[in-house]
Parts: sequence; C-alpha cells; structure tokens
Amino acid sequence: MANNVTIYTDGSCLGNPGPGGWACRIFREASDNPLELSGGFKLTTNNRMEIMSVLEALKALQEPSCVQIYSDSQYVCSALEKGWLSNWIKKNWVNSSKQPVKNKDLWLLLLAELRRHKVTMHWLRGHTGHPENERCDDLARSIAERPGLPTDTGYQP
Repeated sequence: MANNVTIYTDGSCLGNPGPGGWACRIFREASDNPLELSGGFKLTTNNRMEIMSVLEALKALQEPSCVQIYSDSQYVCSALEKGWLSNWIKKNWVNSSKQPVKNKDLWLLLLAELRRHKVTMHWLRGHTGHPENERCDDLARSIAERPGLPTDTGYQP
C-alpha cells in the first residue's frame, strides 16, 4: 500500500434522531487540494452520520491505502481502536449489555472498507477550533439543514 491518505470526518444531527449530515475531507499525499464529500438524511442519528463519514471517505479511495483518520466521535474511534467491533462480531452482533449492536448495517459496510485499507483512527476533540474538524462540522451541519434529504433506509428507531 503505497498511497498515504489523511482523512478528517464529522457527522451532525439536528436533534437525535433528526435530520443529519456527514462530511469528510480527504488529503492525498500527491495533492495539495483536499477532496470534500458530504451527504445526509432526513431522519437519522448522530452516530450513524459519524460512521457514514468514515465509510464514505474510505469508499472514495480507489486504491488500497494507508489511511490516518481523524474523528471527534469516540463511538467510532473506540469501535475501531479498542476492539469493540471485533468483539461485536465474535459475539454475533450483541454488545456488552447483551443488546443487538446498533447500526450493524453501516458497520458491515465499513468492515469491507477496513479490509481494503490499513486504517489508523485518531480521536480529535470536537469544537476546539481545529480547522479541518471545524470545516467538516460546518459541511455536515449545512447538509443536515437542507430540505428534501433522502430517507436513511437503515435507520431503525
């Protein structure tokens, strides 16, 4: 994997659940211009948008890459870095509270991308003025505010 990529991600939800947005900025080693991606749904959760931001960023990479991801989501970072995701798989998608794992649909899609790339997660405290995190937050929030967002077919109340 010769491609080194740095990604910043964020998810937002106006109410939880409520309209939500996700955004990412992808910095490729050979380019000075980051790629910005974003999207959203009319009814979703903040955690779904946080996962979606990482998922969509990784899906956008055409080649297997070494990826450094910066996220302010402790949920996503802990799932990947503290072994929560592997434990959920081993326990047939049941969490430590003996409840079905939420957002399984997105975690399964993310697993496919994690097999394709070498990913290292970095937790970044949100709303502290970090320019890349703030840009992603602004993008995600602005998407969540748009009328006419599609349905998040995987969201289950």
